[in-house]
Amino acid sequence: MIRVVLPYHLRTLAQVGNEVELEIGGLKTLGSVLDALEARYPMLRGTIRDHVTRERRAFIRFFACGQDLSLEALDAPLPDLVASGAEHLMIVGAIAGG
Repeated sequence: MIRVVLPYHLRTLAQVGNEVELEIGGLKTLGSVLDALEARYPMLRGTIRDHVTRERRAFIRFFACGQDLSLEALDAPLPDLVASGAEHLMIVGAIAGG
């Protein structure tokens, strides 16, 4: 079971609490988590990654185990603590300004 923490605006859109749990079969990667998240909550499609390129949107970041996973390949295995459900994967809406 993978635990995912969503930012407020995505929780509101998906009508869920702070954390969702996803059952992922096979290799647990960022891509497989995003696939499962979008399958379970179709209203999130296009909010975390682009519809066409399937790449992370510019102001979305991924964190787990004190690491920024945002630039990792989508098919790279998640940290063991996240894959086991001991730690959560955080999806964060980045803030920019000037």
